[in-house]
Amino acid sequence: MDHIILNTRVAPEWVDYNGHMNDAEYARVFSYAVDAFWEAIGLDEAARDATGVTTFTLESHICFLAECPEAEPLTVKLAILDRDAKRFHLFFALYRADDTLAATSEQMLMAIDRETHRATAFPEAVASAADRYGHRNPSAWPPQAGRTIGIRRR
Repeated sequence: MDHIILNTRVAPEWVDYNGHMNDAEYARVFSYAVDAFWEAIGLDEAARDATGVTTFTLESHICFLAECPEAEPLTVKLAILDRDAKRFHLFFALYRADDTLAATSEQMLMAIDRETHRATAFPEAVASAADRYGHRNPSAWPPQAGRTIGIRRR
C-alpha cells in the first residue's frame, strides 16, 4: 500500500526555460519526501543527534513522466520495496493535482554512524515505526522499479 508522505507545490523558482518544473527540482521534491519519511518514522534531527545515526543516499533513479507547471499542487506517495537492518529500498511516486503520475524515484538509502561514516543498523524504534508502512512483494513492484538505463536495440 502506498502512503502519502508529502504535499507541496511547484515553486516559481523551480520552473525552467521550457515553462515547467526543471529536472533538478524533481530530485529536490523527492529529497523532501525522503526527509518527511525519516521524520514520520522517528529519525528527525533530534533523533539523529540522540542516536548518532544519519542516512546517506546510495543510489537514486528518477523517471520523468509528465510536466509540472508553476504552482501545480504535487503529492508524493511512498512504498517500501524492501529493507534490512541497515538499508531501505524506497519507491516514490509524484502526482499532479489531476492524479497524473508525473515522476517516480527509486532510492536505496543506508543508516550511517555519524562519527565513523560507516554503515550501521537503524535504531530499533525507527525500524519498528517503518513496519506500519509494510513492503511490497517484488511481483507487485511498479513498472518503473528495478529498471536499468540503456538504449534498447531491436
